[in-house]
Amino acid sequence: MMGWYGGGMGSLGWLGMGVFWLFLLGLIVWLVVRLLPGSNGGTTRDTGESPLQILDCRLAGGQIDLELWQAQRAALLAARGERK
Repeated sequence: MMGWYGGGMGSLGWLGMGVFWLFLLGLIVWLVVRLLPGSNGGTTRDTGESPLQILDCRLAGGQIDLELWQAQRAALLAARGERK
C-alpha cells in the first residue's frame, strides 16, 4: 500500500489539481464557444447601425469611392423597395 503513511498527495495538492482541471475545462468551453459559427465570439458585432449608415461611414472613412457608394446605395434601396 504505497502512500498509506503520508507518501501521498496532501490537501493542497488535491486543491491545486482541482483548480487546474477547472481552469482547463473552462478554457476548452471558452474556445468551443468562441470558434462555433454564429456565436459572435468577437469577430462580428451587432452595432445597431443600418446598412445605409454603415455604407455612409465607409464613404466618410475613405474605404470606398463615390461611384461605388452610389451603386451600393441604389442596390440597398432597391432591395428595400424604396427610391430616394
